[in-house]
Amino acid sequence: MFSLTGFSRSKEDEGKVWDVLIIGAGPAGFTAAIYAARFGLETRIVSRDLGGNMALTDIIENYPGFPDGISGSELTARMHEQAKKLGVDVVFDDVERIDPTECAYYEGPCKFVVKTKNGREYKTKTIIIAVGASPRKLNIQGEGELTGRGVSYCATCDGPLFKGKKVIVVGGGNTALQEALYLKSIGVNVTLVHRRDKFRADKILQDRFKEAGIPAILNTVVTEIIGKNRVEAVKLRNRVTGEESEMAVDGVFIFIGYEPKTDFVRHLGITDEYGYIPVDMYMRTKVKGIFAAGDITNVFKQIAVAVGQGAIAANSAKELLEEWNSKVVE
Repeated sequence: MFSLTGFSRSKEDEGKVWDVLIIGAGPAGFTAAIYAARFGLETRIVSRDLGGNMALTDIIENYPGFPDGISGSELTARMHEQAKKLGVDVVFDDVERIDPTECAYYEGPCKFVVKTKNGREYKTKTIIIAVGASPRKLNIQGEGELTGRGVSYCATCDGPLFKGKKVIVVGGGNTALQEALYLKSIGVNVTLVHRRDKFRADKILQDRFKEAGIPAILNTVVTEIIGKNRVEAVKLRNRVTGEESEMAVDGVFIFIGYEPKTDFVRHLGITDEYGYIPVDMYMRTKVKGIFAAGDITNVFKQIAVAVGQGAIAANSAKELLEEWNSKVVE
């Protein structure tokens, strides 16, 4: 039964070995849970929140089946409800470490102990990591309060809402220029703000950016995002002259990189130099029995992609469990 209560370890957890433990409750995690449960696997989700980046999106207009759009919070609730109906329990906690170990009453090649910051321990035969990658924040006044109300980290998701309106894109790498070009192409009045005197993006993107005629304010940082219920303006500061100014805008799109939250698995050797988790076409990592899906795999960061990877990961976990179980029977 689904529960939001407490952090104490239940009797069910003591000694229980789950078939699949899913870390993360975004679109990849929920999809993996839905498929795993339908496969008849004992499944649990451990996550610090519900929905991840999806839940922060005001309107999602590019997810199949919702031509008029759907809010990120509603899509999160629907996925959650579907998993809940299949009996998948969600525990709100942060995973601190994963340790491969032996299991006296399970004869597969490996099992894992998942330890959380609140003192829980879960034993599981397979793991699907779907924690996502969090957009790097500016960490300025107004950013958190207005996220989903004009502050966005996804132009593909939210850009169409700003047609004919004025926005700034913050950043100077490939993603920032790509998203600025996209916003321009759909009729958004966009200006790019970058803290350095030149872009870090590939030359071909810089050439396209220049050809598009998008204005850029260089050597400048955003110091505050202003607005009551929606974004109304931003405060800017020139890093060279120290001059401060204010610009009226309807939206702020922030693309200054992502921060994969994978410190808890780095000791396993499954992350790359940037902290992402490389996978093969079956969502398998370097450690047998551990799979990964969604933004944490450093793919095109879209809900549809995460959903597809979550389904593949669950199926791969099922097939591995079947392989191990057949060896036990033999």
